[in-house]
Amino acid sequence: MRRGHSVEPDSTKELTGLALQGCLVAKDATVNLRDFIENSSKMAMLAVSDCEKELDRMERRIDQEITSAITQVSEDEARELLACLKSIIDLERIGDLTWSVTLRLQSLPTRLTKEDSRDLVAMSEVLEKMLDAIHEGFTRRNVEQAAWVLQNDSQIDHLCRAVFRRHLGSRDRQRRDYSTSLLLMAQAFERAGDHAKNLGEELFHLVEGRSVRHERKRPGKAGRAAAITAADD
Repeated sequence: MRRGHSVEPDSTKELTGLALQGCLVAKDATVNLRDFIENSSKMAMLAVSDCEKELDRMERRIDQEITSAITQVSEDEARELLACLKSIIDLERIGDLTWSVTLRLQSLPTRLTKEDSRDLVAMSEVLEKMLDAIHEGFTRRNVEQAAWVLQNDSQIDHLCRAVFRRHLGSRDRQRRDYSTSLLLMAQAFERAGDHAKNLGEELFHLVEGRSVRHERKRPGKAGRAAAITAADD
């Protein structure tokens, strides 16, 4: 990628490429987690584990190499490298969270109910779409993709609340362990969605040089609209 007449150093290209690859790995973890929810596939479980390990490796490499790389670049390129570092941290956490859901599914004392399976699958589908949008947004430097992610994070929150209502209201003591596991899995998906939202905010910052995170925290609709419609300004 060119900025003016300068060319990015190889280290910048490698690290930005690694962060983009990390987004695809996190998406792959989510796809395989959905397969595990629906089919209890052993291969899918192993794939989620492999993705989690790969994201750990990527995070360590970027963390180790970014200090040297950032001293060789322009201010704009330094911003890009910092975006890589922040992004891979969020992606690594998504890998951890998808793996934690997989482990809890494996240790469930009974099969998922249809309602719970439906909601977990729906959460994984939203997370997959968010990660796909983030990857496209970072590749094309398109903040419309980031705006979509910020808008649709609420879908995971809504599904998480549905699981909480169903299981917090249960008085069946025999299913207490099951309900506890479902609550923790739903919470893990919600946290993964929050990390994907962080990625969307970082894309805004990279492309436009401003933080929408503070704008989103403003009271009332004005702050929320500023982040969601930023792509149209």
